[in-house]
Amino acid sequence: MPQALLPLIPPDATTINELLSVVRQGEHWTYFQGVYPIFQHPQSDQRSFRMFTAQLCCQGMCKQAEIIKAFGVSKKSVLRSVAKYRQEGINGFYKHRKGRGATVMTEAVIVQAQELLDLGHSRFEVAEKLSINPDTLRKSIEKGALKKKVYIYERAP
Repeated sequence: MPQALLPLIPPDATTINELLSVVRQGEHWTYFQGVYPIFQHPQSDQRSFRMFTAQLCCQGMCKQAEIIKAFGVSKKSVLRSVAKYRQEGINGFYKHRKGRGATVMTEAVIVQAQELLDLGHSRFEVAEKLSINPDTLRKSIEKGALKKKVYIYERAP
């Protein structure tokens, strides 16, 4: 007579669907397909979480709604992860993010910009002469790094 297999997954496992479950053991998440562990990542590794859950959805192992329900994540984040996986693959989750460029408003540029503003040039003229973005100049004025000359007109009596 065949004997049923006892579940080998820890009792505190969260079921994703009838095939998949996940268990948090200390600081790690372990994903199971049936009784077999198939992936593990540290709790703090959001990139691996997004990559693997998107991979599960794209391979047809589970539905996006099941990931949303099991982990309590937003629908939008799952949609973004799945789209990234389909467009860029696994490497899309681990590639180096583009950071900010070099600082444009150096001390020398600030001095030149302030001189031009003091001479009465408009923001756009100053930006064009110094080959910088007008928004960069505007932000420097808003931050107080530059002072825009204010003209006060008096009424004639």
